[in-house]
Amino acid sequence: MDPSQEAQRIAASQYGVISSEQVRRCGLSRRTLRSLLNRGRWVRMHHGVYLDRGTGGGTARGRFLSAAMAAQLALGPAAFASAETAARLWGMQGLPPWDGAVHMTIPGRGSRRRVPGITLHTWATDRGEFTTRGGMRATVPGRTLRDTVLRVDRVTAVCLLDSALNRQLVAADELPGLAAANSDRAGCARSLPWWGMADGRAQSPLETRIRLICGDGGLPPDDLQHPFYDARGHLIAVGDLWWAERRLLVEADGRGPHELPEALLHDRRRQNALAAAHPDVRIVRFTWADLRHPGYILDVVGSAGRQAAGSRQSSS
Repeated sequence: MDPSQEAQRIAASQYGVISSEQVRRCGLSRRTLRSLLNRGRWVRMHHGVYLDRGTGGGTARGRFLSAAMAAQLALGPAAFASAETAARLWGMQGLPPWDGAVHMTIPGRGSRRRVPGITLHTWATDRGEFTTRGGMRATVPGRTLRDTVLRVDRVTAVCLLDSALNRQLVAADELPGLAAANSDRAGCARSLPWWGMADGRAQSPLETRIRLICGDGGLPPDDLQHPFYDARGHLIAVGDLWWAERRLLVEADGRGPHELPEALLHDRRRQNALAAAHPDVRIVRFTWADLRHPGYILDVVGSAGRQAAGSRQSSS
């Protein structure tokens, strides 16, 4: 195979990234490498690590994967993704948008090494605590959670825990052991209560955040993913957060502006069926924008309780 084509093939298999050692192995000359860099087809990400713009980094997710792979190639075979970077590789939801940072763990003997654009950690990690994910080395989900909850705020931590449970990356009975394993680490006392707040029924960070706001305000939901049936016993809807006494169903509406019309139509039909079968149930939707006003969320949930009590008194 032509050296240029072979280099392109290697880069394409590594999210568009290739190392100088791989360049030499495929027979690409220094002259060709300089030409690719001068023409902007390739860009240097780290010393001895290049990105082929034609095969990687085109989307936000692509840029993240390219950056993570470039960090591994720059640091060598002993390094692996950890903390927030590993959480993103595993698809855990709840972190803020990626800011360009890449977190990597390296052996302690390399602790003096500095690589621009990479946050290096020297946490002691057992061999069984990292694996391969998407062609990259990364901490396993449990270890990823252990490292990340120490670095983030409570809400983000619970979102990540919920997501990991919901995606079956970890099991609920593993959480106490993971929390205990952090007992001698900085930040363990602050984060210890957060492990007990996790609930794998939450299907999105928005649901988790609404649940935490309500719980902090003394109005925790009675159920998550609550099923509703019609008179024939057929399942017609599953609600995100449910308050039984208040007869309140809260839907976490995280849809973007480009939601498919078919999905919106299906949602409307589901809501109509629910209203017909359970006319006493009040349905409320909260969006990401509502999180900026936690008092509003609490007022809506609280007022539903007062309305439900008033309806019971009127009927009696």
